[in-house]
Amino acid sequence: MQPLIKRITELRDQIYAARDRLHIEDKQAQLADMETQLAQPEIWNNPQFAQDLSKQTAALKSSVEPWTTLTAQTEDMLELMDLGDESLLGEFEGQIIALEKEYQRLRKDLLFDGEYDDHNAILRLSAGAGGTDAQDWTEMLERMYLRWAERAGMSANIVERSNGEEAGLKSAVIEITGPYAYGKLRSEHGVHRLVRLSPFNSDNLRQTSFALVEILPQIDAPDEVAIEDKDLKIDVYRAGGHGGQSVNTTDSAVRITHIPTGIMVAIQNERSQLQNKETAMKILRSKLAQMQLEQHAASVTELQAGESASWGSQIRNYVLHPYTMAKDTRTKHETKNVQAVLDGDLDGFMEAYLESAEIAS
Repeated sequence: MQPLIKRITELRDQIYAARDRLHIEDKQAQLADMETQLAQPEIWNNPQFAQDLSKQTAALKSSVEPWTTLTAQTEDMLELMDLGDESLLGEFEGQIIALEKEYQRLRKDLLFDGEYDDHNAILRLSAGAGGTDAQDWTEMLERMYLRWAERAGMSANIVERSNGEEAGLKSAVIEITGPYAYGKLRSEHGVHRLVRLSPFNSDNLRQTSFALVEILPQIDAPDEVAIEDKDLKIDVYRAGGHGGQSVNTTDSAVRITHIPTGIMVAIQNERSQLQNKETAMKILRSKLAQMQLEQHAASVTELQAGESASWGSQIRNYVLHPYTMAKDTRTKHETKNVQAVLDGDLDGFMEAYLESAEIAS
């Protein structure tokens, strides 16, 4: 019995050390405060704020509760073993193995130690060089990330989508909600390159296409990234609805420009001008937060225009012809099963990126 007691005691100590690094106690207090706010009926006088808080609460709970459960199960196991019932030795060992496996699964959370890693994410896709092929590639990437979110148990909400003239997408904005969504997805930030035989070329020639993937930490709380009103230029314009040009048009589309950096965000999906403005401000705050990380700036006022993820060298190549391979240019992680990657199997790339970042630090 003593060797098993030693194992469960060591496991308990590892769990508490991990909890300290992840600030689980602080997060539990924050979660309790958020749940208290949501329990107040008057909070729903501002539905948008209430919905955002509800999403934040659910995301925080999903990252805290597994550690709370594991801690309780480990303490219960140690208490039972202290009673010294030798007849349960085999059962105890099986349960300890299960707890150790759960700890190994959860300890990956320790890799998410960035400032915004526990936030939800905003995914922005933009077609680059390559014409219709690039727009088709952008839609393929949209499908890939939606499949990944589904596999990872996260929810995805398409905020904005601009279709290409012939096929594919010019751009798309997607909110990804779930535990450590930004921490997991930040490995995807950059230019993605596809090489294949073009389905849009009558000669079936090999085509290289590019798309920009931006991963932004979703900033719901305005005070998390302070923006001065004088630094904003807000334009309202006419948005086309479903049914063709001039059908169901409204003056609800909103374009917000952050003057110091030149960042522009335009949203027209909602019928309400207020909703479009709130969504655009959320994306702008998220974009500025990402720029702060890239430029190591202490505040938004220190940001320099034009210094952000842009059309530089690609971070990942996807080759479908003359051979098949997906390879990350930073970590050198690769796989020949490109179709699985395009179906959302991205965990290998994400884990390789996190591990390389941990080694570098």
